[in-house]
Amino acid sequence: MAHDLRRVAIVGAGAGGIATAKQLLAERHFDQIDVFEQQASTGGVWNYVPYAPSDELRIPQTNPHQPLEEPKWAGSDDGTHAMPKPFFVTPIYDRLESNVPHCLMRHSDDLSLEDQPLFAGHRSVLQYLNNYAEDVRHLISFQTQVYDVRREDEDGHDKWFVCTKDLATNQVSEKQYDAVAVASGHHYVPMIPDIPGIRGWNAAYPSVISHSKYYRVPDSFKNKKVVVVGNSASGFDIAAQISTVCKHPLLNSQRSPAPEFQRDVSWQNDMPEIVEFLPCSDASQAVRFADGQVESDIDAIVFCTGYLYSFPFLSSLQPRLIVTGERVENTYQHLFYIPHPSLAFVGLPSKIIPFRTYEGQAAIATRVWSGRLELPSKSDMEDWEAARVADRGGGKKYHELSKLEDFRYHNELMDWALEAAPKDSDALPPKWSKRDAWVRKNIPAIKKAFADKGEARHRVRSIEELGFRCPEQQR
Repeated sequence: MAHDLRRVAIVGAGAGGIATAKQLLAERHFDQIDVFEQQASTGGVWNYVPYAPSDELRIPQTNPHQPLEEPKWAGSDDGTHAMPKPFFVTPIYDRLESNVPHCLMRHSDDLSLEDQPLFAGHRSVLQYLNNYAEDVRHLISFQTQVYDVRREDEDGHDKWFVCTKDLATNQVSEKQYDAVAVASGHHYVPMIPDIPGIRGWNAAYPSVISHSKYYRVPDSFKNKKVVVVGNSASGFDIAAQISTVCKHPLLNSQRSPAPEFQRDVSWQNDMPEIVEFLPCSDASQAVRFADGQVESDIDAIVFCTGYLYSFPFLSSLQPRLIVTGERVENTYQHLFYIPHPSLAFVGLPSKIIPFRTYEGQAAIATRVWSGRLELPSKSDMEDWEAARVADRGGGKKYHELSKLEDFRYHNELMDWALEAAPKDSDALPPKWSKRDAWVRKNIPAIKKAFADKGEARHRVRSIEELGFRCPEQQR
């Protein structure tokens, strides 16, 4: 990009936004770096909200074109009578522990997460992120919601107008930037499929159907007949927690076979996908599964079916970013908006080891925007997207980087970053090593061994304490 970019806005102060701010600051090229965060603190999706009202949940929910989330308000619980602060519901639940060991999860330049249990609890991760953000905190405007970002052409160059609202005062403002990094995450619009009969069923039995975004503790499922839809890591974890109080067996509806470590658990029956919610006149709170089996008298159904990509503040962009919500259109390397690459997205890929991936993406965006790296031609970037669609389809698998693809992706980004002319202030994250890849492959077994320790797991700090040792040839 030949045009000199000096002013950058970052949307979001979670792990991706903080990594981006750090890379931009280390580059010592940009005159203005502004980070806008709608929550009252850093941490993004890792902010835990004990109260998770689900009144805005639409059933079914397949439309990504939703308005901006409205904040909810909570007072301080520290006895200081502080002014209420806005909060936004996140998918973090009370007993959530990371599904990634801290030796992989932490940022490359901050090892302090390794002082926590091997699979850290969400409160520890949030504190880690808050500490990690300290040296860029002065760049962040908290309780500030970005409600519109629009592009205008100025002498053949992109100019981005970022419109924000101070949630405490309702004051709105607009600032102009040369580039925008969107790091607002993609865990805000829950996806609930439009299964035949679900609308009438939900109207007849309100509050029976919910989504994992609103799950917090298992208590409300006591002695209930429960169906959990989905077998992702969080789906299995939520099912395991609910199984401690619900009627047995818990029914787990799965579209694809569960990973080996999730099979043959005594408290759960694996079921195929739900194909119909039966009319109320035919059966009492019943559903039909793909194998024809009917289950009735169901007290609760929790959909752990993921989220839709949604960026309502970018709705004016053409060509469009969001069509079905299963992926972000017109993107190169899951990062740059092809028509105008002064817009970038940090954190689009799914099924990844997140923090290091964000660092790598931020490093590339920083070097491109400072002029130290060149992007391919627009046609070459379009060819990359077309090839990705041909290989993975245009749905949710487009951004999935599973089975070590996230490691290859990060390492290829780092190879690209090394093409930039060296700079004294370079803050390039390292590549993933062979040992890292070995740990990544063995995460399911490591996590199971960790969980099998019961309460003693909180004292485990390394994979070696669980009996795992990387083979010499993988070091």
